[in-house]
Order: sequence, then C-alpha cells, then structure tokens
Amino acid sequence: MAAPVLGEVRDAERRLRGRVHRTPLLTCAGLDRRAGRRLLFKCELFQRTGSFKVRGGGGTAKPRGKGNGARRTFSPAHGLWGGSTHSPVLSFQIRGALNALRSLVEESERSGRELPRAVVTHSSGNHGQALACAAQAEGIPAYIVVPRTAPQCKQDAIRAYGATLVPCEPSDKSRAETAARVVQETGGVLVHPNQEPAVIAGQGTIALEVLEQAPEVNAVVVPVGGGGMVAGIAVAIKALRPDVKVFAAEPCNVDDCYQSKVRGELTPNLHPRDTIADAVKTSIGPNTWPIIRDLVDDVLTVSEEEIKRATWLVWERMKLLIEPTAGVGLAAVLSEQFQAVPRDVQNICIVLCGGNVDLRSLTWLTDLSGKAE
Repeated sequence: MAAPVLGEVRDAERRLRGRVHRTPLLTCAGLDRRAGRRLLFKCELFQRTGSFKVRGGGGTAKPRGKGNGARRTFSPAHGLWGGSTHSPVLSFQIRGALNALRSLVEESERSGRELPRAVVTHSSGNHGQALACAAQAEGIPAYIVVPRTAPQCKQDAIRAYGATLVPCEPSDKSRAETAARVVQETGGVLVHPNQEPAVIAGQGTIALEVLEQAPEVNAVVVPVGGGGMVAGIAVAIKALRPDVKVFAAEPCNVDDCYQSKVRGELTPNLHPRDTIADAVKTSIGPNTWPIIRDLVDDVLTVSEEEIKRATWLVWERMKLLIEPTAGVGLAAVLSEQFQAVPRDVQNICIVLCGGNVDLRSLTWLTDLSGKAE
C-alpha cells in the first residue's frame, strides 16, 4: 500500500469535519520553565465523538491560539471539555478509525456494493475503542482483538460501544494472527491500527490543526508505537512546513523505532519488555517505517522513571488526567537528550495522545521518588 500524501490528509480533514473535535492547545508556565522552552500541549485526550457545546468554567491550564479549538473552556460539571453526553473515546485514534470507516462507506456508495459485513482490528485499547465507536455509528459489526493484559478500562470501553472483544496474547505476532483468523471467520475487513493508509491520513489531521493554531511552532513531539500518528503528522508537517522538526518519542523498553532509525532498516521488537506506556508497546511496521525514515528528524527514548515523572507533572501542574503513553512526549522534551536540540527550536508542540487511565492500576505512584519536585 502506498503511503498517504498531503492530499489524503486533506481528504481526511473533510471526512472528519463536524465528527471529531478540534482539540485545544494548552500552555503551562511551570513546565515552560522546566523545559527552558515554550511548550504547547495538543490535547487529544479531549477527543470525543458526538455533539459539542462550549461551556463555562475555568481550569488551571491556559488555552492559546486561533480557532474554536483554542477557546474551549473546562467544564467542572462534565469533567471534560464541552457538554456532550456521549461516551468519550479520549484519544487521537478516533481520527484514523473514523476516516477509515468513512472511506469504506464512501467506496461502498460509489460502487453500489454493500457495506462490509464487519470490521476487524487488533489494538492495545485506544484504536479498538475508536473503531468500535465509528463502526457503531455506521451500523457495522466490529471485532476487536485485544491483548489480555490491556487495561480493564479500555476493554470495558470497547464492549460499551457494542463491539465483540477477542482476547489474545500480548505480542505483535499473536495480535496479527488472531485478527487474521477473525477476518476469515467473519468475512470482515481488517482496519489495521497503524499501517492502514486511511488511519495514517486521519491522524495527520492533528498536524493541520497545530499549524493553524500555532503557526510559530518549531517542532512537534509525538509518542510512537506502531507509528501511525507520527507518520501522519510528519506527512502533513513536512509538506506544509518543512522547517518544522518532527520528533518521535518512545520508551527505552520498546525502542524499535529508535533502533530502526539507527540501523537504517525496519527493526521490530521481537520480545518487547514491559512498559507503563502500554499504548506504544507495539512496533512500527512496513507502511509507517519509510515515512519515519524519511520525514521524522529524530527518535528520542525515555526511561520508565522519566515517563512516570512526566505523567505526574501533567497531572499535578496542568490538572489533566493523561495516560502514561501521553507522558512520553513531555518526558522526551525534559530529558538530557533533548538538550542537544538547538535553542532556536523554541516553540515545541507536544501531543498528549490519550486519557484512558485505569485508576485501579496506579500502584506505581507509591514507587515514584520525589514525584514532581
């Protein structure tokens, strides 16, 4: 499959208009001081489906930039941005999943063929929720293959959208094999969580918003697992603003993207170690790797301790309940490695990619020394 180009990201923007939120950019003076740079947080943890209504209230983090996405205010009554009563997806993944589903629907309408009998994917949780939600809206059955170790809150959310959850072992091999079996059994269509071009293009719409909201941006830092988000963002950024740096950030424990960049060839994690950032435990693949190789400026790796500390900082200083995967980007910017980035790269956008937190699993908090000191 060919990699998406800017035109396909623009097509995704059209399909998603009115269906997903234009998420805000927030700033935090305390974190700016820590980083020694100006940080702009793209809040994809506020991403939801359904209707949206701006509501009153106030929060600690400060919105900035142009456009309706920059002026939204926090509503204590709802605990999230806006007043929709729909269940939240709380992740950037709805962009890619919905673009893929709408592409299938449009193709069905053009060809006069019936809609797919089902859609199938494998996911650590966030893409699974997004696809289940999008499929439910189109009346298409969804089958989501999920590692048995996935956070319970993500498994519960998938079921809440009416999808059939199929457990598998926590490895890329088991995920792919189980999904292939389900496709064969159901006659469904596989919507890969990060290698499907329509998914990559959908995630690229994040970059279009960032460039409109903060034209002064010098760099974007994106957590990377399978690479769909950073690939889509890189396609759009480098087509429109080639001077803007794109950095991928990943845990040291699952550093296949870093190893691939160093070696100049796709180097998947055959035996990934555990990481608190469960949503990026998977490896980049054959469709995202060429984009990352050619368009991503560098890959930054961070320790488990750095991820925990960055996540805590966002909770404490910005009052945003991000999941640890979303803390990977801030951890990278606060790392010693990032100090080598030239000081004129001053305005840094960090994508806070999700907020699906299993509050019952936060035992690591008691082990975090010093917390946000």
